[in-house]
Amino acid sequence: MEEVDRILTRALAHVGTDVPEDVCSLRQFTTELIVEAVVRCLQRIDPPLVNGLSHLLPPGMSARFRIGMTLAQACQDLGYEGDIGYQTFLYSNELELRRLLMFLVEKLPRDGSESPHQSTGKSAVLQRAIAARIRQELATPWLPPSLRTPGSLAAQGTRLMQEFHSQPLSLPTNFPAGKIPTETKDYFDRHCPPVTAQPSHHSFVAASLLERATTELSAVQEWDAEWNNQGLASHLSPEEYKARKCQRLQRRIRDQFQWCVQHSPGGQTPSPSDLSQLLQSYGTSSMEAKGSRFTHTERFTFTQDADGLIRQVESVGSAHPHCRDSEEGVRMQQEELSACQQRLEGLSLRLEDVSRDVKHLLVTVSQVREEVRGAQQAASQKEELMGVKRRTVELLPDAETNLGKLQAVIEGSAQRIVRLAQQWEKHRAPLVAEFRRLKEVTAKREHQSVRKLEEMKALREKIKYSAEEAKKKEALYRQLTVELGTLPKDVGRSTYTQRILEIIGNIKKQKEDISKILSDTRDSQKEVNSLSGKLERTFAVTDELVFKDAKRDEVVRKAYKYLAALHENCSHLISTIEDSGTILREVRDLEEQIESETGRTALSSLDKILADYKAVRQDNIAMATNLQRA
Repeated sequence: MEEVDRILTRALAHVGTDVPEDVCSLRQFTTELIVEAVVRCLQRIDPPLVNGLSHLLPPGMSARFRIGMTLAQACQDLGYEGDIGYQTFLYSNELELRRLLMFLVEKLPRDGSESPHQSTGKSAVLQRAIAARIRQELATPWLPPSLRTPGSLAAQGTRLMQEFHSQPLSLPTNFPAGKIPTETKDYFDRHCPPVTAQPSHHSFVAASLLERATTELSAVQEWDAEWNNQGLASHLSPEEYKARKCQRLQRRIRDQFQWCVQHSPGGQTPSPSDLSQLLQSYGTSSMEAKGSRFTHTERFTFTQDADGLIRQVESVGSAHPHCRDSEEGVRMQQEELSACQQRLEGLSLRLEDVSRDVKHLLVTVSQVREEVRGAQQAASQKEELMGVKRRTVELLPDAETNLGKLQAVIEGSAQRIVRLAQQWEKHRAPLVAEFRRLKEVTAKREHQSVRKLEEMKALREKIKYSAEEAKKKEALYRQLTVELGTLPKDVGRSTYTQRILEIIGNIKKQKEDISKILSDTRDSQKEVNSLSGKLERTFAVTDELVFKDAKRDEVVRKAYKYLAALHENCSHLISTIEDSGTILREVRDLEEQIESETGRTALSSLDKILADYKAVRQDNIAMATNLQRA
């Protein structure tokens, strides 16, 4: 049983039970540890059964009885057929506890110890401890601030709460493996501070890391979804797809800039060279600045006027080199500057008027061009109609001859059309057949491409699933390697193998003995049945023969009475033997029950029951006192 207890304690530790290291047998389990182990197992098997139930045993006896009854009902709902009640948890014995824990461990999910979403390896024990601590905190009942003890204040107080505030982190990402530039590597090795020192406050580190990890994970998931939905259908490689997407994005940015430039407020159109420089700063290609005639005229006029003003200011400045520092020179410069500004404002107003006039003229010109184009089309149609009428008038003097010629031309044209139709049919038939064949080939290729695309998607899913399975198995291998390193080295594999072989041999021997006993029992039962049947038949024949002679002879009548008494005594003897066998079986069952009751330590359980009874009485007395005071 020591091996069984060791396996059970290890399984309970895997589900989160805080089993002390010195506990290696179920005999050493306390009531608190039993309740915690059962609650942990039920939480893994079916969480709704113990929804909101804490694994910590309360101090009050009535609350303990309620928890025991709840756990017993949950185990019965799972299908446990043994005798179970609150006494199983509060006053347990080793046999019942072993049977119950074996049932619960067998009901545990197979992946309960190796969760795919749980980090494994060297940090598996730490992560399980963290998860157990979190579950313990969640299961702890909430207390109002006025009733919190110093211990509960440390867990439920607000002094440890921090505002979720994230800051951008500088990390060497988006570089292929082994292809990080030397300058970047030198920067991150020598100058870039560690991640824990980059945020302005140490409480922002966790939030920043969570935000960064969430952003990268969402980006990867979005790229996978886009590639599976649109990328594979484009029949492009991932690099080509990204390049085309980048070009499309740059084109949209350029079109948006052009639209904003064309609809810029203020009535002034910025220079296309500025737009080209702006687009180049965003990584786009240089754009050809093709403006309208008004744009070129406006830019030329404004540039010419601005150049003239600049030359005038320079000439004024050069004409008075000695008066710049004097008050008169300053005054003259201010007057000249104000005059230039007035002139500039006048030119700007004039430029706006000219711009409006040019726009109006451009609209008028476009309308006139449309009218001219429509008039030209109408004139060409009328010229064609006039040509037809002119030819008709020329043919009227010799109408009969011309009609004959026209009829001959029409017949010749009809025959030529028929010949051309026949020739066209000769050429058309193979072309139609070729077209249909090529269409079928194209359809087959499209079908094959769709099928291959589906196969590629399925293969990608299979590769992803295989990669996940490989990661799980590698993590399981690392975890088992760590656990193997923690196991004692003095016991070799051969010892366990020998134990297993011995257990298997004993089981086989027991099965053979059981089979032999069952076969002997069946043979004995067959023999008993055959002898019973033979006895009944013999008695029936003897009874019939003796009964016939008993009517005539007194001695035979007495023999018949002795025969009936002998048959009755034999039946009574057989029933007595059967009753003795039944009694022997009951005796053996009672002996087994006595052995099991002997191992239950009834005296210690009775002491516990008496102590709990006294505690319940004290609780009742305290409650009655409180009620009287109230």
